[in-house]
Amino acid sequence: MGYGGRDVEVVSLSSEQCLVVACDSCGAIGDKEFDAVQVSPYIVGIFTTRVALMEVLATGAEPVALTVTVANEPFPTGGEVIAGVRDELATIGKRDLPMVISTEKNIPTGQTGVGITVVGAVEKERLRVGRSRPGDCVYSLGWPKVGDEVVVDDGKAIALADHVRALLAHPGVHEVIPVGSKGIRAEAENLAGAVHCRIREWQASAGLDLEKSAGPSTCLVFTSGPEPPEIAGAPIHYLGRLSESDG
Repeated sequence: MGYGGRDVEVVSLSSEQCLVVACDSCGAIGDKEFDAVQVSPYIVGIFTTRVALMEVLATGAEPVALTVTVANEPFPTGGEVIAGVRDELATIGKRDLPMVISTEKNIPTGQTGVGITVVGAVEKERLRVGRSRPGDCVYSLGWPKVGDEVVVDDGKAIALADHVRALLAHPGVHEVIPVGSKGIRAEAENLAGAVHCRIREWQASAGLDLEKSAGPSTCLVFTSGPEPPEIAGAPIHYLGRLSESDG
């Protein structure tokens, strides 16, 4: 169902704490015969993990466990995927996060399939959902990329999991949302709508496609005051300003 315009579910554990759950899947991307995009399973593990990981981090939750489902043989595909998962977790200091792993041990496969679920925990008062307000500026960080573009070094930097933490640590930032297949405009409008606002006077940097899929969350949308934080190596684009909805 989603929570507050996000691709997460929030489950109340008590009056003070909740779980945040996010997942992502990846199909037909890998090094098998019938994969449409040819990359190593290691890369699949990295980018599938980062989507669910960034969704959980963006709510202010701390990851506590994850599941890794590989619809292929344990080795070599499963092993390479898991290596990618571990290395992505290491970018936020969580390489040894507890995980449950399942692989296909009965049927030979000709196409790669991976699913990742990340579970996080957060105190309710620290949940960073619905914190934006009228007058906030809306920005994006990174560039939307999908498919083969994700692994091509074209000089356009993408968002990283650690960027989510860096933004949320800045006192002027109110909310962060990873952008997926819906594109920057749709995610920004969802963020605005969740707090009964709209974005007026849309602006976009040259070459920034607001409708394009951001694949494995290669960019972020966030709200803050008029002076956004500076994140080393991460391009930030002004999109517009929140104002109260007409009704």
